[in-house]
Amino acid sequence: MLEKEIQKRVITYARSKRMLCYKMDATNAIGVPDYLILTAGGDVFFIEFKQEGKNPTAMQLREHARLRENKVHVYVIDNVDDGKVLIDANC
Repeated sequence: MLEKEIQKRVITYARSKRMLCYKMDATNAIGVPDYLILTAGGDVFFIEFKQEGKNPTAMQLREHARLRENKVHVYVIDNVDDGKVLIDANC
């Protein structure tokens, strides 16, 4: 399944759970994860979407590490089922 289809299905599911989902357009910050997610309970995390079996680029990994150093949760999702499990775990 293509990355954009995984992303679409997981984000639609997250919105059905009343989460706010913001597509990150980081033209000035290469490597920023694809989506910022805010839960109804006030938790915040990022999701980097990838095609199944694909890995983040070196630049993305550096940015993920930088975010994690600042106590920000970043998840890499490469399939719809794992995405839904992540959303359910954060409801």
